[in-house]
Amino acid sequence: MVKSIAPANHTVCSGTSTLCKLVSWWNIGGANKTSAVLLHQADWLLWLLHGKLGVSDYNNALKVGYDPEVESYPPWLLSQPYSQLLPSVKAPGASIGFLKEDIRTKYGFPKDCVLCTGTTDSIAAFLAARATEPGKAVTSLGSTLAIKLLSTNRIEDARFGVYSHRLDDKWLVGGASNTGGAVLRQIFTDEQLEKLSDHINPMEASPLDYYPLQAVGERFPLADPEMAPRLHPRPQSDVEYLHGILESIARIEAKAYRLLKDLGATQVEEVFTAGGGAKNENWIRIRERVLGLSVRRAIQTEAAYGAALLALKGAQHY
Repeated sequence: MVKSIAPANHTVCSGTSTLCKLVSWWNIGGANKTSAVLLHQADWLLWLLHGKLGVSDYNNALKVGYDPEVESYPPWLLSQPYSQLLPSVKAPGASIGFLKEDIRTKYGFPKDCVLCTGTTDSIAAFLAARATEPGKAVTSLGSTLAIKLLSTNRIEDARFGVYSHRLDDKWLVGGASNTGGAVLRQIFTDEQLEKLSDHINPMEASPLDYYPLQAVGERFPLADPEMAPRLHPRPQSDVEYLHGILESIARIEAKAYRLLKDLGATQVEEVFTAGGGAKNENWIRIRERVLGLSVRRAIQTEAAYGAALLALKGAQHY
């Protein structure tokens, strides 16, 4: 349904996009939809604090179809019957107003406590890493592998699971692969991962070629819902097996950065690492060799820290 109204390969064409969820809900009969308002999680939480219904930010609103480059919803979206549900959109970190008096009084906040629009958790984590120059990137090695590269150019292509968030006058380009730490934990315990990693020589390339996935389906650097996990053959040595998996994930990361360059993004120059995988020193060395780039841990990786930086910036302009 969304593909019939949105431009080809638009970000909202992904089956997990906010717009797909909105259209699916709209097409289900029963509820009175004329008085409804679409809120993202961050919007709803902020509404509880400031009491102004229907305010969002252009990072959260990207996947409902908002165009942050022209700062408006596109005509193809505004012509739909559910467009009345769409929230008003501000820049992330834009001041909205003051904290509701009952909450301020109850918890002892000052009268001039300003509330600002939010962002997504992954962008907040990027902000926390302080990667502020084009060519700087953050790879989050959590349950999945998420990549964000600061670029001067905007890149959008649903065929590869690539999309761009606006970050002031630049673009945060990237996507998220289904490979990552969750696959490792299906095979090894945390203790095994630590001990086996210590015996890996990160300067030696593994001859094993895997595509580590938890289940069928990949999002990025290729959007293929039919892609099957590839974790065989398994060598007798667990050290060799782990080495092969870690190197294969690094190759997926390298392929993702090459794809972004081929699509027109700024060339990656340095990669900061966040997430649980950032603790594995030998994996960092493997990734440096495979990527051919400097890879280092981000000093700050908590999304809450990035959100605080964003709020501080917004409050200073209030």
